[in-house]
Amino acid sequence: MPIDAAKATSAEPRTTELAWDHKDVQLYHLGIGAGAATPEKAHPATDPDELRYTLESALHVLPTFATVAGGGMALAGGLSAPGIDVDLAAVLHGGQTVTVHRPLPVSGRATQTSSVPAVYDKGKAAVIVLRSEVADDDGPLWTCDTQIFVRGEGGFGGDRGPSARLELPDRAPDLHTERHIRADQALLYRLSGDWNPLHADPGFAKLAGFDRPILHGLCTYGVTLKAVVDTLLGGDVTRVRSYTTRFAGVVFPGETLRIRLWQEPGRVQVSVTAADRDEAPVLADTVVEHS
Repeated sequence: MPIDAAKATSAEPRTTELAWDHKDVQLYHLGIGAGAATPEKAHPATDPDELRYTLESALHVLPTFATVAGGGMALAGGLSAPGIDVDLAAVLHGGQTVTVHRPLPVSGRATQTSSVPAVYDKGKAAVIVLRSEVADDDGPLWTCDTQIFVRGEGGFGGDRGPSARLELPDRAPDLHTERHIRADQALLYRLSGDWNPLHADPGFAKLAGFDRPILHGLCTYGVTLKAVVDTLLGGDVTRVRSYTTRFAGVVFPGETLRIRLWQEPGRVQVSVTAADRDEAPVLADTVVEHS
């Protein structure tokens, strides 16, 4: 069996050293659209609020940088964990949570501890839960929980795991906005560490069943959190406590994301759809917990 759930969940955690500086943070922010025009900012390149993402002397770090810090992806190490041997062509990114323990530094060195807390049996597929806990000399920084959906690897008799869906509030959103994805967005975002040719090579994309390259799910994830921070949290990245989503559909470079936001005490519920494809779902079950 390619996935040995018992072996994967009982394996000793693995550690990796991470390092990053302001250039990595700036590149990541540019990759998720910092400095680009939005409905709220017609001249963003020199907007003082936008320079917090792009100018080293004023830099703040969006919490989703945690998914690429150190030049890799939160999920990369987990797919080489003991007991896991899967075909990458069968792998889909199912969901992501980032929990922030304190504001992310502009530059730093830290230790990442990776484990597999659960493997769920969905019948025709398996869901692997990967956890990455990152700490520096001053203590915990962030925790990433990543859900990986692997087609064709279920049926091993394991726990099906949670399947509840988060219903959207039965009222109009408190705010909605749009974010245009540039045609070259995936080419820029992949420089932060996700080199999967699915996001750049048309031939590879066709082999994977798409007529053209798709945007990284984690790029959409970052674009969306930035929109929440900029529109509802006063541009203050340090207010974010955690951010959870389920990847419900793909985005193609050149499309426009429609982002709907519902405010509740201490949290924002979010829906993201593709405005160009009849509101096709992109992110679902999405919540930003904040102070």
